[in-house]
Amino acid sequence: MKRIAVLTSGGDAPGMNAAIRSVVRTGIHEGLEVFGIYRGYNGLISGDMRPLGRSDVSNIIQQGGTILFSARSDAFRTKEGRATAMANLRTNEIDGLVVIGGDGTFTGAHVFQQEHDFPIVGLPGTIDNDLFGTDFTIGYDTAINTAMEAIDKIKDTANAHNRLFFVEVMGRDAGFIALRAGVATGAEAVLIPESETKLDHLISKLEDTYASKKTSSIVVVAEGDDAGGAFQIAEKVKERFNDYDIRVTILGHTQRGGRPTCMERVRAGKLGYEAVHALLDGHRNEMIGIVNNKIAFTSFERSIKHHQRIDRTLLELVDILG
Repeated sequence: MKRIAVLTSGGDAPGMNAAIRSVVRTGIHEGLEVFGIYRGYNGLISGDMRPLGRSDVSNIIQQGGTILFSARSDAFRTKEGRATAMANLRTNEIDGLVVIGGDGTFTGAHVFQQEHDFPIVGLPGTIDNDLFGTDFTIGYDTAINTAMEAIDKIKDTANAHNRLFFVEVMGRDAGFIALRAGVATGAEAVLIPESETKLDHLISKLEDTYASKKTSSIVVVAEGDDAGGAFQIAEKVKERFNDYDIRVTILGHTQRGGRPTCMERVRAGKLGYEAVHALLDGHRNEMIGIVNNKIAFTSFERSIKHHQRIDRTLLELVDILG
């Protein structure tokens, strides 16, 4: 193996740049040429790639987003698109590929590897932390800290006006951000896709909170909760419990951006280093994660079909501590 490439795909996540930097510099250290592929699988199909040197990845470790840009690719879902991508890898004499992304990224990589038997390893890059085979994904730690800081600020204004805030965080299919941010900020309730939302229980808890003379309340809602988004749930609560002045805040894409935390940068650097060595050691069609502080390899197929499980103790903590 003499030449490898790296791309980022799907939703961006803080720490992706730190992972890119690590792949490039580790590859060069091992005597490899490293190419950057721009705009994910779209760039692989269009041939939008170029060699990256050490200086090309200087001063990016602290930046959010991804210098290689990201995109979702409909063309890569087709057999013809994947054949074009393979032809471009051959033209550029690429011997192995590192993909950084989530479910969709690994689904595409798995199908591509099956069709073309090309060495690919993946790094878990998603703020949702829902990939099986790693304790924490690249981007998750920064996202929960961003959510926590925003909710802390919302609590200040909630206290000043005796308000009930419903704060919606990202998490269409998983409630990891909502759950940890909720515990960390002392939320009265956390509503997530993995647990059925019982409005009667929520309203009863808010009534108890109000009766105890608490000056504000925070309910954290994952966007994929079964009872609806924050606006819908707030309306349902308002119909039956109107003692609080009820407000809604959607944190949205602020959770994707920002400077990655220290833990994020270290984790991304370690995973990038391991990705290069995994390719050199003959690994393929696997995601590289960290489980119990040790490097773990999980097949793309398994990481896609299974999902990280919510820590139910944290749900109980919300009820007890909130």
